[in-house]
Amino acid sequence: MTTAQHKIGSGFGFRSSADDVLDGIDLTGKLAIVTGGYSGLGLETTRALTKAGAHVVVPARRRSVAEEAVGALDGVEVDELDLGDLDSVRAFAERFLASDRTVDIVIDNAGIMACPETRVGPGWEAQFATNHLGHFALVNRLWPAIAPGGARVVSVSSAGHHNSDIRWDDPHWRQGYDKWQAYGQAKTANVLFAVQLDALGKDFGVRAFALHPGGILTPLQRHLAKEEMVERGWIDENGTPLNPEGFKTPEQGAATQVWAATSPQLSGMGGVYCEDCDIAEPTPADGERTGVRDYAIDPASAARLWTLSAELTGVNAFA
Repeated sequence: MTTAQHKIGSGFGFRSSADDVLDGIDLTGKLAIVTGGYSGLGLETTRALTKAGAHVVVPARRRSVAEEAVGALDGVEVDELDLGDLDSVRAFAERFLASDRTVDIVIDNAGIMACPETRVGPGWEAQFATNHLGHFALVNRLWPAIAPGGARVVSVSSAGHHNSDIRWDDPHWRQGYDKWQAYGQAKTANVLFAVQLDALGKDFGVRAFALHPGGILTPLQRHLAKEEMVERGWIDENGTPLNPEGFKTPEQGAATQVWAATSPQLSGMGGVYCEDCDIAEPTPADGERTGVRDYAIDPASAARLWTLSAELTGVNAFA
């Protein structure tokens, strides 16, 4: 399979911050939507974008918490959105479209990780439903505002995509549940979504990217017991990171998604997976958990997942 998955020598790297990649970029007059833009990497993304002049809409499941978190930032508005509830997705999109605004940037940042087996909607597995299907429905419903501005859509994936391809015969894990493999499937779906959205949207000037932000200790780990994080070698018994050099700060963790959303270096490109503020290389043959797996950027799989997602959500802007 030929691929555009090769580094472009961006000049940024592992320790670059969101402010670093936005240096010299003026986002005045631009509108961004950042799901989960009030916690962890999302909050830092919102801060950096507004500092560069953008107006940021933060759809939030916990509206009061979000309003408190972003209250000190200028140029932010908060609205309600529960990605696990398609009626909530539809309602948010309708409210936004009624404002008659166009969107320049969408960052699908919100997500859950390694949660206990949870069912949402019509019995869907929560990680696949929230991390992927909710964002799929959101972007498709917002398409009338996304297409006119030639927006960039950024899908926040993870190195967790190495854990699992799409389980085509059982995407909702009804035949046994593994929280880490389910997370991996959802993160693979995030990449495939960007691949197919880019293929469908580029004729409209819309480009899509996926990315791994890096390892960062944020509220994303809220479903993990301290004992499990100790066992995985992330922290010691006192909660101190065991390999601080291997983790990024939130400012560094937000950098790749901000870079993908704004960098002129990516002009004319799309449908690729990024990490450390550059396009990632394909995963090496030895299986090391770096770069992107072939199955996550396979165009046929991306088209297949799009069809499945449209059937499940009842939404398809390109039908």
